[in-house]
Amino acid sequence: MDVLTLLGQLLNTTLVFSTALIFAALGGIFSERSGVVNIGLEGLMMFGAFAAAVGGYYAQDAGFGAWAPWVGVLCAIVVGALGSLIHAVASITFKADQTISGTVINFLAAGSTLYMVKLLFDGAGETPLLAGFSKYKVPLLSDIPLIGEGIFSSYPTTYLAIVLVFVIYFVLFKTPFGLRLRAVGEHPSAADTLGVNVNKMRYIGVILSGMLAGIGGATITLTTTSTFAHNTISGQGFIAIAAMIFGKWNPVGAFGAAVFFGFSQAIRNYVQLFEWSKNIPQEFIFMIPYVLTIIVLVSAVGRSSAPSALGQPYDPSKR
Repeated sequence: MDVLTLLGQLLNTTLVFSTALIFAALGGIFSERSGVVNIGLEGLMMFGAFAAAVGGYYAQDAGFGAWAPWVGVLCAIVVGALGSLIHAVASITFKADQTISGTVINFLAAGSTLYMVKLLFDGAGETPLLAGFSKYKVPLLSDIPLIGEGIFSSYPTTYLAIVLVFVIYFVLFKTPFGLRLRAVGEHPSAADTLGVNVNKMRYIGVILSGMLAGIGGATITLTTTSTFAHNTISGQGFIAIAAMIFGKWNPVGAFGAAVFFGFSQAIRNYVQLFEWSKNIPQEFIFMIPYVLTIIVLVSAVGRSSAPSALGQPYDPSKR
């Protein structure tokens, strides 16, 4: 195998692992830009991965063919939105501690999804295998050395994630909706004075985060694992939070951080191909992405400026 082919495959694998992180990090940006901490991204991704596996499997059985994975994505969006609604009601309406509420979402997702899998599939520990997305090669562009193999021979969800980065950047920084969303996360009382419904904007931000995190979970099920089990997500939501923070709550920055973390996961896989890696305990190799996450978070402390009102419930009577 020549070097260009190897590098192209490494780039492609990096994007595959990055895709779920991109979706989840973008979702986290919507929530936290509105002023609501969303530690529950891990659980929301779990909900999405479960819904995509179950929805895609039944759609496949019903004869949807190539559309079955998209049915799974749609199911992930709906279930992710419903899961985030629990977080929104607790943290916005009832003004519960947002970190605790997000942690509850993580525990709820971990327990309920595994229970539902066992209930739906006769006690099985994972969903049946399903046919997920296939890679799509962009005509002509996929023939370009290195980047053709690396970028233009990817899953549809990868292309969608890259497009959404720029769409969401435009929405957040170039539209009235984005201005209002950022305003309620920076100075909610001032936004309220100008007629912006703070709670409504926060609900929208949190629900959008659930929808995007749900798609993130769905991409793992529909592109890499082809099934859902209790360990399908395994910390990806927390890595997405790290990407969001390291990217300074900016879609483009979060994209770059997600690609970095995706690269660390790709390296973990490629290291195992070399003979010398057999002398290293597998546990150390699998630690690579998480160790890098900790290092990045430590280096980001003091350099990232979170939205001013992040984590603070809004009380109109105290404005």
